[in-house]
Amino acid sequence: MTLFAEYGQILIILACVFGVFMAWGVGANDVANAMGTSVGSRALTVKQAIFIAMIFEFAGAYLAGGEVTETIRKGIIDPAIMAEEPELLVFGMMSALLAAGTWLLLASVMGWPVSTTHSIVGAIVGFAAVGISADAVNWGKVGSIVASWVVSPLLAGALSYMLFRSVQKLILTQENPFLRAKKIIPFYMFAVGFLIAMVTMLKGLKHVFKDIGIHLSFGQCTLIAALIGLAVMALGTVLLSRVKPDEAAERLNRFANVERVFAILMVFTACAMAFAHGSNDVANAVGPLAAVVNVVTSGTVEAKSTMPHWILLLGGVGIVLGLATYGFKVMGTVGTKITELTPSRGFAAELGAAATVVLASGTGLPISTTHTLVGAVLGVGLARGIAALNLRIIGTIFMSWLVTLPAGAGLAILFFYFFKGLFG
Repeated sequence: MTLFAEYGQILIILACVFGVFMAWGVGANDVANAMGTSVGSRALTVKQAIFIAMIFEFAGAYLAGGEVTETIRKGIIDPAIMAEEPELLVFGMMSALLAAGTWLLLASVMGWPVSTTHSIVGAIVGFAAVGISADAVNWGKVGSIVASWVVSPLLAGALSYMLFRSVQKLILTQENPFLRAKKIIPFYMFAVGFLIAMVTMLKGLKHVFKDIGIHLSFGQCTLIAALIGLAVMALGTVLLSRVKPDEAAERLNRFANVERVFAILMVFTACAMAFAHGSNDVANAVGPLAAVVNVVTSGTVEAKSTMPHWILLLGGVGIVLGLATYGFKVMGTVGTKITELTPSRGFAAELGAAATVVLASGTGLPISTTHTLVGAVLGVGLARGIAALNLRIIGTIFMSWLVTLPAGAGLAILFFYFFKGLFG
C-alpha cells in the first residue's frame, strides 16, 4: 500500500495524538462521574478524589485494559467491507477519535456528564454509514446501545432509591441512629464487598484473567465475591467497634456520626469504581488507536488485533491528564447540582450504580457508566421527594445525552472527508 509506505508514520503519530485527546476527554468527563458522588457528599475533597482516581483509573486502564481488544468497536461495523480499501478504516478511526474527543471537550467545558461510549459509537456509525456504506453498520447493535439510554438510568435509579429508603428506615429514623448504624452497616459492607468484587472481576480483571489462562464463569465469580464480601463484613465489624461517637458534632447534627461511618465506606466504593471504570472505558480511546496502528503496520484489515502495552500506557496517561486538568467541572454537576448529597446518600447512589454494572455484565446488556451514575443520583434524590431534585439541570443533562450520538456522527463525517481529501 503506497499510501501507508508514504504517510504511515504521520498517520500513526496523528492517531496517537487523537487517542490521547479522546482519553483526556474520558478523564475529564467520565471519571469525574465516578468520583462526583464522593466529592458532592464531602466524603472526599476534590484533591483527594483526583489523587485516588489517578491511581486506580491508571491501574485499571494499564493492568486490565485488555491484551486483545475488539478494535472494530463492539462489533458496530463490518470490517470485511473495507478489506479492499484499508485506508478508509484508518481515516475513519482517526476521525472517530477526533470527533468523540472534540464533543467530550465541549461537554466537559459546559459541565455536562455525557457518555464516552456513546460519543465514540456515534462517531464510528457516522463515518461508516455516510463515508462507506449504510450496510457497513450493524444497526441491531446500535439499537441495543440506544435502548441502554433508558434501561441503565432507570435500573440504577430504582436500586439506589430502594437502598436509600432502607438506610432511612433501618438507621436514620431510629431512636439512636449511631447504635443502629453499628448493627446494620456490616450488612451494607457485605453488599459493598460483594458488588465491588463482582464489578472488578467482571469489568476490571476480565482481560488479566484471560491473559494468564484463567476462565471464571459468572457463578464462580459470584462465589469468590461472596467470600470477599464476608471478609469485608468481618473487617468492617471490627473497625466499627472502635468508632466512638462525637458528642459535640451530634448536638449540631443528629446524624453526624452516622455520616462519618458512611464517608469511610464511600472511599472503598470510589476506589473500586475508578479501577473498574479505567479498565472498561479506556477501550473507547485505545480501541480505535490500536485499529489504526494495526492496519498501517500490516496493510490489512483484521477484526481483532493485539493491544501493544504502549497504547494502554498512552490511554492511561490521557485519562489521568483529563481528570487532573478538567475533571472538577463535571464532578461539580454530578456531585452538587442534581441533588444535595450526604455520605449516606452518596453511598446509596454508588452502590446502586455498582449493582447495575454487575447486572448488566451478567446479562450482556451494553450500558453507560455515566447514565448509570446520573440515574443513581436521581434515584437517591427522589427518595427525598421531587422537590429535592434540580429539574433544570436534569433537563440539560438529558438534552446533552440525546445530542451525543448525532454530534459524534456529524463531526466524524466532516473529519473523515477532510482526512480522505488530505491523504487520498
